[in-house]
Amino acid sequence: HPGALSGLGHVLKTVGKQDEAIASYRECVRHNPNHGETWWSLANLKTFRFTDDEIATMQAQLEDEHLPDEQRANFEFALGKAFEDAKDYERAFSYYAQGNDNRRQRENYDPVQTADLHDRFIETFSKEFLEARPGTGNPSNAPILIVGLPRSGSTLIEQILASHPDVEGTHELPDLGRVARSIGLGREDRKSYPAAVATLSDDQLRELGTEYLRRAERHRELGRPRFTDKLPNNFVHVGFLHLILPNARVINARRHPLDSCLGSYKQLFARGQPFTYDLYELGEFYLEYQRVMDHWQEVLPGKVLDVQYEDTVSDLETQVRRILEHCDLPWNDACLKFYETDRAVKTASSEQVRKPIYSSSVQHWRNYEQHLGPLIEVLEPLLEELPADWRPESLKP
Repeated sequence: HPGALSGLGHVLKTVGKQDEAIASYRECVRHNPNHGETWWSLANLKTFRFTDDEIATMQAQLEDEHLPDEQRANFEFALGKAFEDAKDYERAFSYYAQGNDNRRQRENYDPVQTADLHDRFIETFSKEFLEARPGTGNPSNAPILIVGLPRSGSTLIEQILASHPDVEGTHELPDLGRVARSIGLGREDRKSYPAAVATLSDDQLRELGTEYLRRAERHRELGRPRFTDKLPNNFVHVGFLHLILPNARVINARRHPLDSCLGSYKQLFARGQPFTYDLYELGEFYLEYQRVMDHWQEVLPGKVLDVQYEDTVSDLETQVRRILEHCDLPWNDACLKFYETDRAVKTASSEQVRKPIYSSSVQHWRNYEQHLGPLIEVLEPLLEELPADWRPESLKP
């Protein structure tokens, strides 16, 4: 049964049994060559390589005009990865573009709505508003939130922290957003999050901090004093987090804007992240994310530590020291050998963090530069601030 073999592959991948996962996925597609989801699962094992026969099989499946769009997208993204691995970036981009166009037509995404929502966060959590509420919330320092955009090095930061004996790596927890939205339920004044935060008493804020910890407890199994929560989209909730858990730490995973966006564009997400299927919208969302993070740096100085992926690759120890210091954790050598830490990892980079650090994904966007016009155009204000050797050719002095 394809679902069973595919599901077994997912479990084996999560616990780090790469070869067995591949065998299970391959068995699945041998019997069910039209099972697009499993072909994408193979491609999504970032270190896996397709054979020529497997590539031909996938291309043959795309010839079938009755293939449902959802399956078609799986094959298109998988073929994008196959040709990328063969360094045929032209054909790779062509397949990625088809897969993204296909998926974008089935996503309901409105960039204006995103900007409006971010405006509300920035207006609600002003400097005056936060300064008027010092010392609120639950005093626990247990949570360490890792935020940012997808494909920006958050799994690497999580793995480094989870290698520390005082920290448990959980997963991408949905709890902070759920606790935040709960404050709008059943209100007579019809106010919702984030505006409704202004009406909360100190006791209510403390209770919300306790409620987040209670929910997170379900994902903690090792009894360690601290834990990570790496839901990337939590970046909008930093102000709320500060009110309900003022001693929680926040780390912002950053990467070259073009690599960050391209990484998302090449990723077929199981759900969520609807802004990633169009280069222009991706660029707009990146600017929005940057605008929100700039706001937190301004109104909560020192709250968020920016960790640049490229810096971690080039000088691991310096960045690990910054991360541990920010989290008030003592130095531990195990954090440098993060790839030896045996734990389940559910995100797209799960098998990359089981190897020592590698630099092959730095400046990866250059392979696709001629196709990234819409993205470069939107990101121009940010790209122009980068060092010259980090800029696209069109923006070099």
